[in-house]
Amino acid sequence: MFGPQVPTVTPEQVGTDAYLLDVREPDEWTGGHAPGAHHLPMMEVPARMAEVPSDGEVVVICRAGGRSGQVVAYLMNQGWDNVRNLDGGMQSWAARGRDMVSEDGQPARVL
Repeated sequence: MFGPQVPTVTPEQVGTDAYLLDVREPDEWTGGHAPGAHHLPMMEVPARMAEVPSDGEVVVICRAGGRSGQVVAYLMNQGWDNVRNLDGGMQSWAARGRDMVSEDGQPARVL
């Protein structure tokens, strides 16, 4: 989708020690996200880049992979070389049966 300059990983390739950075909007996060993920809405990334680890694997997640791909490209342009886009986003994460949790007491779902 973004060409060779934006590295991607599939849900199966995400390691247990990866830092999961969810860049979706608050309502999407509340509905369902990967356990242990860190929430940083896309539009807040420029002001909060210091929160993104510069070492270890960072997997950036949105609903389908578009916004997260933009964030990966942006971070790479700012010097991060450890960021990867989750191919297919939370939709593919859920479709592959990966664990999800919600923040609203409802069953976890992808919004």
